[in-house]
Amino acid sequence: MPVPNSKPEITAEVGGQKNVEALLKVSRDFRSDTMTIPTDAQLLFALQASRGDDVYMEDDATSSLERRIAKLAGKEAALFAVSGTMTNQLSIRTHMKQPPHSIITDHRAHVHKMEAGGIAMFTQATTHQLVPSNGIYLTLEDIEPALVLGTNIHYAPTKLICLENTLSGMIFPQDEVVRIGGLARKHDIGMHLDGARIWNVAAAEIERRGLDARKEEDLETVLTDLLEPFDSASLCLSKGIGAPIGSAIVGTKEFIDRARWFRKAFGGGIRQSGGIAAAADYAITHHFPRLAGTHALARRLQEGLKELGCDILAPVETNMVFFDPAPIGLTLDSVMARLKALPEPILVMRERLVVHHQSSPQAVEDFIAVVAEMKKEREAGGHPEKEQVDDPMLEEGKLRRQAALGY
Repeated sequence: MPVPNSKPEITAEVGGQKNVEALLKVSRDFRSDTMTIPTDAQLLFALQASRGDDVYMEDDATSSLERRIAKLAGKEAALFAVSGTMTNQLSIRTHMKQPPHSIITDHRAHVHKMEAGGIAMFTQATTHQLVPSNGIYLTLEDIEPALVLGTNIHYAPTKLICLENTLSGMIFPQDEVVRIGGLARKHDIGMHLDGARIWNVAAAEIERRGLDARKEEDLETVLTDLLEPFDSASLCLSKGIGAPIGSAIVGTKEFIDRARWFRKAFGGGIRQSGGIAAAADYAITHHFPRLAGTHALARRLQEGLKELGCDILAPVETNMVFFDPAPIGLTLDSVMARLKALPEPILVMRERLVVHHQSSPQAVEDFIAVVAEMKKEREAGGHPEKEQVDDPMLEEGKLRRQAALGY
């Protein structure tokens, strides 16, 4: 379960009553782990950060965060930017020198589906989207036949393989990552990781090895191992660990120097970035140790829904649960409507449920209880499936589900 605090994370005296109320809403919001909000302690820590100009590389807090993340990742250097989309696209642009060139991704990959066509826009690259033969993650056997090698002028040669960890909350097996990395090196192809939720992978691995998530050296050991096969990685700081803004790229010093140049060209240079960098630094120290608790809550949610007869659509390995209530005669729309109508509403985005470090254990139990109640009503002859929900994300969620899990 989430690490308990000796005092409230947000108080009316420091954060204002509106933010106290916002935290309650966030604790019952399962739409995404981007919904978390900064704590009083996090913002007070940020208030004391340096206020230099990072475009001139003169902000101590930002430089310190970059050095810390580089060391944790086992790479030479790191670069702070405003979002995971930006750090992915900066990384891809930095890898890809001159068209024609192409990139291999999973067909569900965020870099392909959810970044506004950035690969085509910024890099002029073709993407080859592969469907995993095992239905869960790409393997060397999936990727090797899809490589475009040689100098045949009809084709755009493969220059980069992009993997994602986690994808739909599922952990990419490290032994397979290592195999794919060996294939990439054999053909002088770059390897990039979209590590939007790599902190969750690290938390699960620390737990598996019996290490201590509060120890910097244990996090460094695990994160370095996870990222060793990659030439670059994007580590989102706002997902999972709950920074208010930010993501980081790691790689060689030469790679990061070039990415910094592109960051400026993309309009992503931040002047006085110390406050947001410090808030991210605080999140690594204080929020990362809570991720194992989010995984436990996700397992509880999975178990409760499965016991009621719902389908679980993907393995629950970190903080995401994909469920379908159709086997017990309910629709997603009706479940969403009933949850939203509670005195203290629970928000979801169709079949994807995301547990985060501010999720309430009570919200999980309330969620399960609502589905149980609706199942009982259905069995008694009621028709809760006719309930509808007015949600602007509804149509988008349907389209994503039709395409495949992976958001």
